[in-house]
Amino acid sequence: MMMATLIRVLLVDDQRLMRDGLRTLIELETDLDVAGEAEDGLQAISAYRNMGPDIVLMDIRMPNLNGVEATRRIKADFPEANILILTTFDDDEYIFEGLRAGASGYLLKDVSGKELADAIRTVADGGTLIAPSVARKVVSEFARLKPASSSTAESLPEPLSVREIEILQVLAQGRTNKEIADYLHLAEGTVKNYVTSILQKIGARDRTQAALRAKELGIL
Repeated sequence: MMMATLIRVLLVDDQRLMRDGLRTLIELETDLDVAGEAEDGLQAISAYRNMGPDIVLMDIRMPNLNGVEATRRIKADFPEANILILTTFDDDEYIFEGLRAGASGYLLKDVSGKELADAIRTVADGGTLIAPSVARKVVSEFARLKPASSSTAESLPEPLSVREIEILQVLAQGRTNKEIADYLHLAEGTVKNYVTSILQKIGARDRTQAALRAKELGIL
């Protein structure tokens, strides 16, 4: 029987006790492994370059370089990076700055070990995951935004096809490529190609930004 592929996690938190606790929780899971640790954003960038982990658990408030800026710099150099913000803060400023920086998820540190493990798996698989209390704020912000005109999406330099719009709408729900493929009865490889094309056309670095852009374009 083949062994399941390990999901390699980089822990980024300035508190040693927190990192030790997260390591203990993560290593209880047979499919998760801690690839390394970092105490601040600068160390996180260096560690990502050296280790190429499958996912980064990123704290927000840290010395030298905070988690939002570290996320932004990692995503600039490694657009494929999967970063899950794990913090005690649910301030609007941190939420939206973290998502704009390219984070694929935003969790608070009061989650259970199982919720954390499931979140790591979801984000590592290309999905998005936001804590319920945080999601309410995101939805409220979406509702506050002025609706885009019906011609906004059509004004892109290269318009989205009908199928691409359909996939973007499902992607914005936080579904993985496999889930989108099953939902739309497509091959997973076909969905992956569509997602790549969509990100290029709408100028999004990752799936979270794609969901935000979909709202701006009036697609959601």
